[in-house]
Amino acid sequence: MARFYSFFSGSKGNVSLVQAGRSALLIDAGVSCKRILTALSQHEIDPGSVEGLLITHNHTDHISGVRVLCKKLGLKVYATDSTLRSLLHDGHITEEQVGMELPPYEYALGSFGVTAFPTEHDAAGSCGFRISTEDDRTCAICTDLGVVTETVHNTVAGCDMVLLESNFDTDMLRCGPYPAYLKRRISGSQGHLSNEDCASEADRLIETGTTRLVLGHLSQENNTPRLASSTVGEKLGRKYTSGRDYLMYTAGPDGLKEMVIF
Repeated sequence: MARFYSFFSGSKGNVSLVQAGRSALLIDAGVSCKRILTALSQHEIDPGSVEGLLITHNHTDHISGVRVLCKKLGLKVYATDSTLRSLLHDGHITEEQVGMELPPYEYALGSFGVTAFPTEHDAAGSCGFRISTEDDRTCAICTDLGVVTETVHNTVAGCDMVLLESNFDTDMLRCGPYPAYLKRRISGSQGHLSNEDCASEADRLIETGTTRLVLGHLSQENNTPRLASSTVGEKLGRKYTSGRDYLMYTAGPDGLKEMVIF
């Protein structure tokens, strides 16, 4: 049985975990080591079961806890070449903590298969991950997108569960206090995905067989869980029935209280 945990999600920090059997993978470490260890304890997950740390990109909300966490748990980091070089250069990891550069095809990482796919976010080497388990379940970490490219969609299509970015509500961003340049960055092709664009991709994913959707990386300034879930739910409701065709969860800053079984 495969499980997904969203411990933290959003502009203040991102940490997720995929568990299958007695093994687990952490994805991103955007809060302190102490908070990550507390989250593991609250969900009764043995830190020793974590086989590696995947990093999507080098922005602070994804890496602020990397240095201490890797030292504390003896973890190796897996990411794209550009992200690994950045983490090494800035002292977040040592040479001994480098797992390997992830190739653009499935790589066997412990008991998991991991495929890194490029995203258009404004960080060199930014990527998402498709993760498969030994019992043939699949999930994807699909945030910090800017736009959904065909590469992103084709890699994620058919996954049993997808953590999909639903970062901002268009009206809240447009009418909010952010300066114009920041609004352009967020809504641009190298920024983040809106609720509306998230809804469109969610629709396409369900058509390919995805049955679990976790809306994540919500902006605390330009979105709310209610807006994200209602925007996506309204579009999906025109074709599908919640609870029968799919299950949807919305992760706030402190993630999800429950695990998602996929």
